[in-house]
Amino acid sequence: MQIVDLDLETVREGLADGSILLIDVREPHEFAMGHIPDSVSMPLSTFDPAEIPEAGGRRIVMSCAAGVRSRHALMMAQAAGLPLTEHYAGGFKDWVMAGEEIARGD
Repeated sequence: MQIVDLDLETVREGLADGSILLIDVREPHEFAMGHIPDSVSMPLSTFDPAEIPEAGGRRIVMSCAAGVRSRHALMMAQAAGLPLTEHYAGGFKDWVMAGEEIARGD
């Protein structure tokens, strides 16, 4: 399968219109310090594709700090037979640098 890099605008729009379920694969301490609002924490260190939450018709998009761990999570999901291909290539660092709102805590 392929991996599709999504940009900030695509992720922002998808979160705003409810068409994207963003899975953040950074570690819990990173997520608690700041994350993209409405993202779901699934740390790569304990990532199990079988535990990806029901998306309710939304596109599942992986995210991390800068696009490396999200690619690994996608490869793990694809190896488990899930048809997932999209990740936020810039990740949380891109989101913050663009001045977007962040959430804190669990």
